[in-house]
Amino acid sequence: MDINKIRNVTFISHGGAGKTSLVEAVIFDTGYTRSIGTSADGSGVMDYDPVEIERKITINAKVASVNWNEYLINIIDTPGYANYLHETHVAIAAAGSAVVIASAITGVKAETKRAWQYADEYSLPRLIFVNKMDKEHADFYRAISDVEQSFGANVVPLHLPIGTADNFIGVIDLIGMQAYIYLPGGGKHKIEPIPDDMVELANKYRNKLVEAVSESDDSLLEKYLENGQLTDKEIIRGVREATITKRFVPVLCGSATKNYAVKRLLDAIIDFLPSPLEEPVRIVKDLTSKEDMFIMPTDERMTAHVFKTFIDPYVGKISLFRVFSGSINNGLEVLNTTKRERERISQLYLVQGKNTIEVEEVTAGQIAMASRLRYTDTFDTFCDVGTPMQFAPIALPEPVISYSIIPKSKDDENKVSAGLGKLKEEDCGISIRHDERTHELLLSGMGRMHIETTIEKLEKKFNIKVDMKLPRVPYLETVKKRASGQGKYKKQSGGRGQYGDVWLEISPLERGQGIQFIDDIVGGVVPKNFIPAVEKGIRETAAEGVLSGYPMVDFAVSLYDGSYHTVDSSELAFKIAASMAFKRVATDAKIVLLEPIMDVDIFVPADVVGIVISDINARRGKIVNVEPQAVGQHIRAQVPMAEIRTYAPDLRSLTGGHGMFTTALAFYDELPSYLVDKIVGENAPK
Repeated sequence: MDINKIRNVTFISHGGAGKTSLVEAVIFDTGYTRSIGTSADGSGVMDYDPVEIERKITINAKVASVNWNEYLINIIDTPGYANYLHETHVAIAAAGSAVVIASAITGVKAETKRAWQYADEYSLPRLIFVNKMDKEHADFYRAISDVEQSFGANVVPLHLPIGTADNFIGVIDLIGMQAYIYLPGGGKHKIEPIPDDMVELANKYRNKLVEAVSESDDSLLEKYLENGQLTDKEIIRGVREATITKRFVPVLCGSATKNYAVKRLLDAIIDFLPSPLEEPVRIVKDLTSKEDMFIMPTDERMTAHVFKTFIDPYVGKISLFRVFSGSINNGLEVLNTTKRERERISQLYLVQGKNTIEVEEVTAGQIAMASRLRYTDTFDTFCDVGTPMQFAPIALPEPVISYSIIPKSKDDENKVSAGLGKLKEEDCGISIRHDERTHELLLSGMGRMHIETTIEKLEKKFNIKVDMKLPRVPYLETVKKRASGQGKYKKQSGGRGQYGDVWLEISPLERGQGIQFIDDIVGGVVPKNFIPAVEKGIRETAAEGVLSGYPMVDFAVSLYDGSYHTVDSSELAFKIAASMAFKRVATDAKIVLLEPIMDVDIFVPADVVGIVISDINARRGKIVNVEPQAVGQHIRAQVPMAEIRTYAPDLRSLTGGHGMFTTALAFYDELPSYLVDKIVGENAPK
């Protein structure tokens, strides 16, 4: 494949703006389907996962490779809802450019802003397509104004809509200065002169376009100043140069569902977005020299990066990857430098959602799929066996919400972790761990919807049914003062009896000091061979807690006296006696509960800082600092874990979807006394 004729582009926007509908229209217009599929009725080729069909939303990033006018266009469709923006981030990292879909009704939302920021991180050139011009309340000019205000972008329309809502019939091409009038159904059109009532407006925007183009190129500026005009070819050349160098962002418009102006978008992708040779240069680490280096598409050494994994219950693992240099053919043995293992590529495919096209070879710039790779996971690097190189890992946001997962059937208890482990291979935004303190299996993700859809996948793919609930807060117990007392265990019921007698003293330690056991026995009143049993009894009882069932920490306990029986004493008797003494002494030492306090970093727009701070205060939080950022404000706070277990949807609500946050355990602090009875009653193990 001629690398100059490849385009790798990701479609990004908020949910509901019409990304997937636009991709379905593209697949139809390029001749791969007989009708335009939709997510609403499950007839599309892109949203084919049963959970996506049921919820009518895109959950996974997916690829559609199409040919248009002898060009290969690899489109990566992305989710638009906040719970799945990690998928969008990964897609942007794999692409070389972006089409930002702005709704003509709702304009730009928080998720689109986040995706735009990701595109900025990778310095991607982009186009804007104002979709839904056929819908009621559509307003092209309001949408592009919203784009300018939201992104601070210099946007330049290449299209103007002819009519809106039910009267939307086509677009004016400001380069060719002609009108594309669309016929109902199928995307067919006829080319006509610009309507008389729009000639003045079209000339106005044509002049803006020519001025923007001339300002981006010195030679064009000189010609424009001399002649007052540019040819269509010069404008196209200037728009391409300005788009790739990000001097401005071209804007088009149309309707995905009616298939109006979708082919014009395909033309614009070819004309104005970069080939792999013109994309931002990628960096890899040469594992031999240990140095970073630029990898160019013209480099004969093969490098490829896996950006998405799917798990099929029948086929197994499916890996989507992009080739950045060199080529891969069927039967090739490659080195997975991330795993330090060799893989053999047995089958290669180009992909259109759920459909595949088998190919013999893929070359630099192409996106392809391989199945049944033994060692490979998302973000792994392929390269030639003799030239080990590796791409840096993609830094994704940490999960922000966790739920405890409980199997509905005992038969599924051993299957849950394995099933979730497979789903984690598919979804890099989730994490799974066993909490040693609360003995729960915790599933963490980017929001409640993310957790719910993961559970739905678990059932549909692996027939494993589970319930979800908020996890227990891992409280701890400790003591506030010094106390001492006795524990005696004496049992005589015929035959050999049981006898153990210990005296313990307990005292508080500083936070984080754990448990200290001190042997203060003098004179052998407790034989040395029984002292380990005493310590074991204390530690096991502390692990179970005394007041509420939570582990007790940060105390020193001294064994300073006791007695024994030469016949009836045993390790078990002294272990039981130690447990009895510890419970009694700890109760006298004034047990208190400790709660985990989290460091919370919150990023919000400046206009909602006061609202967010008030909410943090209401959650018993403490504001540490507020720092201005390039965009918005950074609030540092410390908040009890119990108060922010459901903070993700709450912050989205407070900030209109514009807020982000991360958390990390800071320390444990004493729970206020007025909450102790409630926590003991609600959270003690049953």
